[in-house]
Amino acid sequence: MAEELLIDIHKNFPGRQIAFRARLPLAQGWTVLFGPSGSGKTTILRCIAGLERPDEGALSFAGETWFDSARSLFIPPQKRRIGYFTQDVALFPHLNVADNIAYHLPGLSAEEKRQRVAEMIHMFNLGSLEKRKAPGLSGGEKQRVALARTLARRPRLLLLDEPLSALDQPTRISLRKELRDLIAPFNIPVIIVTHDRTESLTLGDRMIVLDEGRVLQDGPLTEVFSKPRGRRTAEIVGMENVFPGTLTGTMDGLAHIEAGGQLLSAVAGQYEPGPVMVGIRAEDITLLAGGASETSARNRLRGRIASVSHEESLVRVTVDCGFLLDALITRNALEAMNLAPGGSAELSVKATAIHLFPHR
Repeated sequence: MAEELLIDIHKNFPGRQIAFRARLPLAQGWTVLFGPSGSGKTTILRCIAGLERPDEGALSFAGETWFDSARSLFIPPQKRRIGYFTQDVALFPHLNVADNIAYHLPGLSAEEKRQRVAEMIHMFNLGSLEKRKAPGLSGGEKQRVALARTLARRPRLLLLDEPLSALDQPTRISLRKELRDLIAPFNIPVIIVTHDRTESLTLGDRMIVLDEGRVLQDGPLTEVFSKPRGRRTAEIVGMENVFPGTLTGTMDGLAHIEAGGQLLSAVAGQYEPGPVMVGIRAEDITLLAGGASETSARNRLRGRIASVSHEESLVRVTVDCGFLLDALITRNALEAMNLAPGGSAELSVKATAIHLFPHR
């Protein structure tokens, strides 16, 4: 039997139902459960961990059945050997770092516990904090200690539920960059719940997009982000520009689309002439300085600037081209091009950056 985590579960709540089915290989890799609040991500993770019991279905790990409603079978969490990690680190305030890591390591002798704790302190670079108690640690240090404690138990599968969401932004960015490296030596599959796009792109290999308890799309992370199969999926994964168009025909490998009085060209796919939805990421749109003429992009659009808004280090410029398009530029580019609401703008988009999906 293939080494897989097989999930086919239903969980009912007043007014909604979570229906989740997936086959996850147990080779080392990161699967992201991605979706808005209330989409069912945490409930699914808790069902896998055994912290909640599905109403129907089955769940098995490498041929070992953890849940089967037809057989009234339910394996409790402590027998599944799963690591479950959340933003609530729940360190014991009266214990130091070493003792927190050592807590609940069943089946090990005192010497084996000492060696295991020493190994985790070394791997997580906690040597200078070994004797410090939890209240004296920073947010990032607490996360590292809690993760070391989780992995000290040698789980077969690691579940991460919004693991970085409680941290301040600088700490979150720093820990996000090293999280995969910290976990890699354990050679176990990881399932992470998040609604943060950057976190997904940094950490994930595979993405399962959820909405209202349903799986909308499942596949390699970059493919799901760049080629959503429907409008709702595009909205959830943050494809900012989604608008209706009409596919008028194809020629020489290009699809020709009319939208809002503008003509666009995209790489031809499987669609027949007729209504389609058009999706373009804001970072794939280039705002051209006045008089710019040299560009490899096939699509050139002109319009009027509807709004300019600052977002951390970037600026979002919304241009009305007969339909609204958001583009992201730097603050320096905004000043250099002297862009302001009401002014005219010219944009360029490569055909390969325009994604088509069904009109529904």
